[in-house]
Amino acid sequence: MKGDTEWSELMRAAKAGDHTAYDRCLREMAQALRPVVRRGMYRAGANPAETEDVVQDILIAVHLKRHTWDDTRPIGPWIAGIARYKIIDTLRKRGARTELPIDDFAEIIPAEAEQETVSDRDVTRSLDTLPEGQRNVVRLIAIDGVSITDTAKTLNMSEGAVRVALHRGLGALAKRHSQNP
Repeated sequence: MKGDTEWSELMRAAKAGDHTAYDRCLREMAQALRPVVRRGMYRAGANPAETEDVVQDILIAVHLKRHTWDDTRPIGPWIAGIARYKIIDTLRKRGARTELPIDDFAEIIPAEAEQETVSDRDVTRSLDTLPEGQRNVVRLIAIDGVSITDTAKTLNMSEGAVRVALHRGLGALAKRHSQNP
């Protein structure tokens, strides 16, 4: 992977509070993930136009689960595991049962993938600290994998309001986590 070592360094800096490093890390990850996700969607017979939604789901998952990454290990396999399962989740929501070969993620995996998990209890506890509107938006988008458009319809909100609530909710979670790692 082009930037595994660099991404690992950026994520370490981000976990230490460097917001510029975090922004750069996520932008570079998104750039590397887009062709991988597009190809995965195409191979599974899904609409590659949904690529950006899936990439955003992956980045949200990386954001919410970054504390689970063992910073003594390469970040590539951790990201690849998240990406693979987010693509599969998206395909399953459309009624397709599919599995993607791990080889499809060779561009972003320098070694074997390693699955990291966070307990449902930890996620629920974190989400419970948010106001109800933000909590509902973050849960639907980041956990359930619902698109911004569908979340807006479900919650009877504008897409702009959903984006604002998502941004504020994730920001609040990030702030709490950085204060209480």
